[in-house]
Amino acid sequence: MSFLELQNITKVYPNGTKAVNETSLNVEKGEFVVFVGPSGCGKSTLLRMIAGLEDITSGEIILDANTINNVDPSERDVAMVFQNYALYPHMTVYNNMAYGLKNRGISKQEIEDKVNEVAKLLEIDPYLSRKPSMLSGGQRQRVAMGRAIVRNPKIFLFDEPLSNLDAKLRNQMRLEIKKLQRHMGVTSIFVTHDQTEAMTLGDRIVVINDGIVEQVGTPKDIYSKPNTKFVAEFIGSPQMNIFNCKIDNGIAKIDNNSINLNKSINVDDASIGIRPDDIQISNSGSISCKANLVEYLGSDMIIYSNMGDQEFSCKLSSKIDVKSGDEFKFDIQPSLVHIFDNSSGKRID
Repeated sequence: MSFLELQNITKVYPNGTKAVNETSLNVEKGEFVVFVGPSGCGKSTLLRMIAGLEDITSGEIILDANTINNVDPSERDVAMVFQNYALYPHMTVYNNMAYGLKNRGISKQEIEDKVNEVAKLLEIDPYLSRKPSMLSGGQRQRVAMGRAIVRNPKIFLFDEPLSNLDAKLRNQMRLEIKKLQRHMGVTSIFVTHDQTEAMTLGDRIVVINDGIVEQVGTPKDIYSKPNTKFVAEFIGSPQMNIFNCKIDNGIAKIDNNSINLNKSINVDDASIGIRPDDIQISNSGSISCKANLVEYLGSDMIIYSNMGDQEFSCKLSSKIDVKSGDEFKFDIQPSLVHIFDNSSGKRID
C-alpha cells in the first residue's frame, strides 16, 4: 500500500461545477509530487481535500493506511504552506512558529528547542523577535515553511507558495524547498501553475486539466512523451509546436510541405507536435520558411515563423546567423515527432 492513496476522488460544488473528476493517485513515502495545470483546473481543490479544508463529494483518501475522509484537519497530521503565508500579524516570528505546538500541549522547552532548530535550518533565527510586517516576502515564506516543519507532519502540502515572490527570489526559494525536502525526506505535494517549477521540483508530476488528470510521470517522461495534446502544449518553454494535418500512409501534409513520419498510419484529423529545440536548421533542409521575428536570449535565440497559416517557433544557438525577415531551411526528424488524434486529444504513436 502506498503512503498516500487517492481513490476516485470527486468534488462537485452545489452549483453543479465538477472541480475534480474521479481522480486516483498513489504517492510513496518521501516522494515529492507536483500538481500542475492552468488556473481553475482543480489542483488546489484536490490539495485542500487532502488537507481536509474541502469536503469530498465521493471517493476515499488514505494516509498511512488510515482513511481520513472524515478526520478533522487538525488531526490529519498534515502541514500546509499557503500562497499568502497566512501568518499572524500581531505575533512574532517565534510565536508564529510555536503556535501550533502550544495548542498540542508540548512543553515550553521542547517548543523552544524545535523552533530554534528549524529557524537555524531556514536561516531566519536572527528574526525570531520580529513581526511579519518587518520581514521581506522571502523571509515570510520561510517563516510559513518553518511553522509547518516544526510540527514534524506526515506530509507537507504547498499551495502555490512562491507566486507572490519576484523571479529571482522565486528561483532561490525553489532550490531551497527542493534541498529542504531532500534533507528531511518528508512526503510533499506542491501545487503550481508554473511548468518550470513543476519540472525542476517534482520527482513526479501530475498534469491536471478541467478536473481530470491528463498524465502522471517523471519530468523526463512528461516532457519527452506527453500522453495528450494538452500536456504537449502545456509542458515546455517555448511550448511544443502543434501542426494540424492529415496523415496519409505515414505522410503528414502541412500547407505545401510533406513530412515523412516513417510510420504506417492514416489519420484524417491529426496533429503532429515538434519541440522548438528539435527543429534542425540546415542549408539543405527540405522545408523553407521566413523568420517573422527573432528573440535573442543570450546563448539561445527563438525564431518565430509559420507554415501556411500555422505559426511555430524554433529554439537555436544564438551563434546561428538568422535575422528577422531572413529565409531559412530546416528538417524535422521523424523520431522527434509526436502524433495526436484531434478528436480525442490523445497520443496515437
